[in-house]
Amino acid sequence: MERIRLPLAPSLEVKFADREMALKRMEEWAERGMARVEVVFGPEGCGKTAWLRQSAVLLRELGYHVIYVDPLRKYFEAYTDVKEVARRLTEAAAGALGEARIWLATLAIDLTNLLMKRMKKKVAVLADDVFQAIGLGEAAKYVKALLGVIEYPPASYERVVAVIATSEGVNKREIGRHRWAYLTPMWNMPREGFRQLFDQIPGEKPLFEEVWKITGGNPKLLGELYEAGWDVNRVVGRLIKGRGLVPGFIDKWRPWLKKAVEDPDVLWSPEAPMQLIEELEAKNLIMYFLPERDPWFWAGEVPPEKDLELGIGSRVAWQTPLHREAVRRALEGT
Repeated sequence: MERIRLPLAPSLEVKFADREMALKRMEEWAERGMARVEVVFGPEGCGKTAWLRQSAVLLRELGYHVIYVDPLRKYFEAYTDVKEVARRLTEAAAGALGEARIWLATLAIDLTNLLMKRMKKKVAVLADDVFQAIGLGEAAKYVKALLGVIEYPPASYERVVAVIATSEGVNKREIGRHRWAYLTPMWNMPREGFRQLFDQIPGEKPLFEEVWKITGGNPKLLGELYEAGWDVNRVVGRLIKGRGLVPGFIDKWRPWLKKAVEDPDVLWSPEAPMQLIEELEAKNLIMYFLPERDPWFWAGEVPPEKDLELGIGSRVAWQTPLHREAVRRALEGT
């Protein structure tokens, strides 16, 4: 399969690396088709976008007509001989920023319906971070609308693949209340796959083990470290500011946060305040309610059962070691 190239940093493109198990999972979905929507969630920057874009190529090679939309970046790909699909997506992407985001997200469903009307037997729609584009309050409605295309198609079809990827942990409960989608987690890259990415970075760089221990295999943070000249303090500073780790939040939850940076599973205890858990999820700092490490429950490689050096607990994990470090430094007031 052709391996696509993707930006790791503003001045650096790399070839898609590893994710063999995640691609295999997509291939399995393609072979049997879907009866529900798959909502794949995971740490911000763990590689969901790269996986979806590589999966679009995979599905094309498996004979699918494929629509991929990334409304936040006003980006799309259309692998189909129905020219109207690419034309309408191009028109949508050319609109004003807010309008284009909503239009691209909506078109992903409308054009899937169109492909079915045109008697295309194998159709795939891959939607990347659409919840942020349409507003988090509309997430469940969007999933239901996409499921409607699967359950009540305008024409008969052979197989359909419908996958939504998101970093927004706050959506899980709302979507999970209904039986419209399967919630499937994805984790950061495994060590050897991450090494393949790391080895593509030119110039002088730290030892691989050092970068692995501070990023936990997160490709986005790898790119941010490269962009920051491998200065960890700069990246942590951005995280503290970007995640809103202000004194009021830190002081309110200080006792629990001090315990959680040592072992995130303390947030799984019955005494742990749900408000804190929801705020940490909303800030994209933790992954909560991790399933068992059976690969069947995951989109790709599974994290360790527990690895406190990387901030991974059995049921709760910091998105990366640097996210945990940001909280630690905020607690210290540095």
